[in-house]
Amino acid sequence: MKTVPLDKDKHDRNTFDCGIEALNNYLRLMANQQASKDNTRTFVLEDPNQPQRIRGYYTLTMTPVDFNALPAKLQKKHHHAQSGGLIARLAVDKREAKQGCGAFLLIDAMQKLLTASAIVAFPLIVVDAKDGAIAFYEKFGFTAFNDTPNKLFITMADVRNSLEVPP
Repeated sequence: MKTVPLDKDKHDRNTFDCGIEALNNYLRLMANQQASKDNTRTFVLEDPNQPQRIRGYYTLTMTPVDFNALPAKLQKKHHHAQSGGLIARLAVDKREAKQGCGAFLLIDAMQKLLTASAIVAFPLIVVDAKDGAIAFYEKFGFTAFNDTPNKLFITMADVRNSLEVPP
């Protein structure tokens, strides 16, 4: 499996259905527009037999972070930081459910953000988990912000350690 940047001329965005209209509509209507404005980057997991069919996708960008909402130890460590990498959206087509695509997409997104962090440093990856998805992210080491249970983070140090990448 591998991800590639979304290509509006190649990928069929209209047949993708993850069961959440906001995520479906973002892929269909907004992803290319936001990429052309340099606001986000969307990556898709293609079906190897039908490369135009999207099995899943995620969108990356940066986000301001309220470091006061972190545990005290991290507040002290990162008090000068202002932003983090954001996995803004992550969705898997319903036809691909329970086949490991979500885990693959999340790890791939974290690897891309780890690479970006090595060039333009930021200390955290943030996700806004949809209802029912919090446990999925927690399995990968994400922790909820103190003030928002569906907004989770993982430190770049933890990503580096979990992916066994040297600093």
